[in-house]
Amino acid sequence: MNTHPCDRRADALSDDAETEALAQQGFTQEEIAALLRLREWYQYGGSDRINVIRHLEFIKFLVRNGKLYS
Repeated sequence: MNTHPCDRRADALSDDAETEALAQQGFTQEEIAALLRLREWYQYGGSDRINVIRHLEFIKFLVRNGKLYS
């Protein structure tokens, strides 16, 4: 379980920087939104017992969207 306090203002600033970085790498706005939602869910709402599944889902997302080739 994540026990770190959630500072939404700092998160919003980092989201803006990450959004810009992802856009420069060629991700679409839909892909960026999906990645940010996944990250938020995993960090603040997901179970820490499924770390491996988190990574596999992210890799699957990248493969489906042509950002990573199998």
